[in-house]
Amino acid sequence: MDSSKEVSLEIFPYIRVYKDGTFDRLAGFEIAPPGLDPETRVESKDILILPETGISARIYRPSSASAATKLPLVIYFHGGAFIIASIADPKYHASLNALVAESNVVVVSVDYRRVPEHPLPTAYEDSWAALQWIASEEAQCEPWLRDHADFDRLFLVGDSGGANMSHHLAMRLRDDVLGERVKLSGIGMIQPYFWGETPIGAEKADPGRKALVDSWWRYVCVSGKGCDDPLINPFADGAPGVDGMACEKVLVIVSDKDILRDRGRLYYEKLVESSGAAATAAEIMEIEGEDHVFHIFDPSCEKAKRLFKRVASFVNSDGDARKGA
Repeated sequence: MDSSKEVSLEIFPYIRVYKDGTFDRLAGFEIAPPGLDPETRVESKDILILPETGISARIYRPSSASAATKLPLVIYFHGGAFIIASIADPKYHASLNALVAESNVVVVSVDYRRVPEHPLPTAYEDSWAALQWIASEEAQCEPWLRDHADFDRLFLVGDSGGANMSHHLAMRLRDDVLGERVKLSGIGMIQPYFWGETPIGAEKADPGRKALVDSWWRYVCVSGKGCDDPLINPFADGAPGVDGMACEKVLVIVSDKDILRDRGRLYYEKLVESSGAAATAAEIMEIEGEDHVFHIFDPSCEKAKRLFKRVASFVNSDGDARKGA
C-alpha cells in the first residue's frame, strides 16, 4: 500500500481508491495453494474452466472418495462484497476443506471476476457461465467430476455475495433454456448479502452500520436504484422475487449479530409464503452470538462446525419439510 498517494475513497474494510485511479485491496488478497490438506484429508486442485475470460475453479474432494460412490456436487460462490477474496483465499480454502470433510461432497469453487476491474454484473455473468460449464460435456469429462460427482444431486452454496448470486442463478434458471438441462436439488445461502434503501428490523436502530453497508453496494453497483437495485434487493420493483425458483429446497443461515440478518429472515419468510404447488421448501438456521461470515474467519470453532453439519445434512438429505432451527 502506498501511503504517499492521495486517497479519493475508502470503502471499509475492503478497498482504498486513490485519486490517480489506482487502488489497494485491504483484505482478501492472500493466496493458499491447492493440494492435500493434512488435517481434513481433503484434496483440491485448480482448473481453468472458461479460457475466453480466464475464469478458473478450485475443485475439492475427500481423499477417500471412490468411483464406486458418487457424491453430491456443490457449486460454491465465495463472498467479499464483490470486491475482495478469491478461490485461493486461505480463509475460504480452510473453510471449504472443513465443509467437504463434514459433508462428503465434491465442491467446485468458482473464481468470478471482481469490482473494480470488472464492474457488475460481470460477477453474475461469470457465475452463470460457470453453471453453463457444469452442464457441458467438458465438465462431465473432467476426471474428478466424472469419477466422483453426482450431477443429479447438484447444489449451489455461497456466503454473503456468493449467496446473493446463488439466488439470482436459480431465478435465471427458472426462465432460461439452461433450466431444462441443469436441475438444482437445492441452494445453501449462508448469511446472504441482500439489502434495501428502507431499513428493516435491527437496521432501524443502527444507522451507522446501515450507512456503511449502503456504501458497499453503491460502490460496486452504480445505478439509479441504489440499494433497491434488483441485484441486491430481491423484493424491489423489477426484481424476480422467489416464486417459481428453480430448485427443490433452500437453506438460509443467519447470525444474530449480523446487520444483514433481517434480510435473510425476510428472504426465508418470502420463500415460505411463495405460491404454487411446486413452491420451494425453505429451512432456516439462526446462530446466536456470531457476526457475518464468522465461519470463514474461524472454521474450527464449535459454531462453525454446527454450521457445516447443517449444510452437510441439507445436501445429503432428500427431505423437503419446511422448518427452522
